[in-house]
Amino acid sequence: MTTKPNASRREFLRAASMLSLAGSAGAPFALNLATIGAAAAQTAPADYKAIICLFMAGGNDHVNTVLATDPTSWAEYQRLRTTSDTDSIALPSVGAAGGVLPITPKTAQAGRSFALHPSLQPLKDVFDANRVAIIANVGTLITPTTLVQYRARSVSLPPKLFSHNDQQSFWQSSLPEGARSGWGGRMGDLMMASNSSPLFTTISLTGNTVFLAGLTVNQYQVSSAGAIPINALTGSLFGSGAGANPLQAIVSADRTNLFEKDYATVTRRGIEAQMTFANAMVAAGPAGVPNPTQYTNPNSGQLATNPLAVQLQTIARTIAGRSVLGAKRQIFFVNMGGFDTHDGQRKSQGDLLARVAHALAYFDGLMGNLQGVNLRNQVTLFTASDFGRTFTSNGDGTDHGWGSHHFVMGGAVKGKDIYGAFPVTGLKHDLDVGSGSLLPQTSVDQYGATLASWFGLSATQIADVFPAIGNFSNKNLGFML
Repeated sequence: MTTKPNASRREFLRAASMLSLAGSAGAPFALNLATIGAAAAQTAPADYKAIICLFMAGGNDHVNTVLATDPTSWAEYQRLRTTSDTDSIALPSVGAAGGVLPITPKTAQAGRSFALHPSLQPLKDVFDANRVAIIANVGTLITPTTLVQYRARSVSLPPKLFSHNDQQSFWQSSLPEGARSGWGGRMGDLMMASNSSPLFTTISLTGNTVFLAGLTVNQYQVSSAGAIPINALTGSLFGSGAGANPLQAIVSADRTNLFEKDYATVTRRGIEAQMTFANAMVAAGPAGVPNPTQYTNPNSGQLATNPLAVQLQTIARTIAGRSVLGAKRQIFFVNMGGFDTHDGQRKSQGDLLARVAHALAYFDGLMGNLQGVNLRNQVTLFTASDFGRTFTSNGDGTDHGWGSHHFVMGGAVKGKDIYGAFPVTGLKHDLDVGSGSLLPQTSVDQYGATLASWFGLSATQIADVFPAIGNFSNKNLGFML
């Protein structure tokens, strides 16, 4: 017998104790031995599927992203968000110059009408084409919680609410800052046996992230330029082109010392992985994956390069090379900062959402015809963020909130609809925890579990990945086919 079961048991106890510190009474957190064995033994699926997390770091203001526009809601929105001609964060009405964009969800919510931020026109087009859904009022929860319970602290609550670092971590891992694994990585643990090369199961385009940290799987980090080589193993070394090969021999040669031997083994694997990944990626440009157009900055009217679109192009180039990588299941992570809009929100969020909409519409087009193949049904992108923001304005911005609205995009999405009851517009209602900050009605675990089910995880595996899912009666929100 190997020592792996003991290591797994220790990992189980460690993670379980961390969950206890978070105050959860949820299901077991770490991967149990039976689940690991089942994952390793499963037959690789015949199809390909990918999930992409777009994390909007800083806390996106959901109130100006998806809006209720029925007369009662709109009047209250304008009353609370109109401050002065120069500082107001209230958006113009439907039909006005630069006004909000009306949408018609398939499922009516009595007496309500809705719209999107004016910068989201490219995303609205995909919504209208049935490939984008809106998930209302999602947030970090351990158990269903009422306003009375929140105020009395009579149920377990996520630790350190309204804190950037802790809520980013809880969104991505179900644990506060310091977590060692995320739910994307734990899904990767279970699905990596589907891939002939497990190393390319979880891929980050924004450095090390807790979302993709697994108990077994290691996230592979790339840049928009592709695989990241070890410095000086390509090109010149101290001005000499002859130094790369000797350096590679030095850092990867076998050793007798056990620590040096292990280091050299890891280095060789890294070099081989970089070469494999670089060879698998399809080229960018007309002969491969088309380059994104520039987007229009809504504040200046000027065209500019959209870094998020370039990141999504890198993902598309990777997906196009899936056969070379031997990949059947992949999870990607991209991060976009700037959403902490305490001031200057109207201009800054307008530009941020313009980039999001431009990039997502571009990626939707790529998936519709990736080297002659329609992969929309096999690739799903979802948004996440630290938290929502307050309904009230602090002058020309908003402060940290809790629940928020999010988008899911893909051909397998039951799109052109809003899932979950859209909250009351305004203050002092039964979901207002202060200044219009929303008490979430849908947990991140429910949101993620719905994606995981589409990805191919069983109910038992989902319970291992999402520690508190057992506390919620509705474990699948129904937005995926």
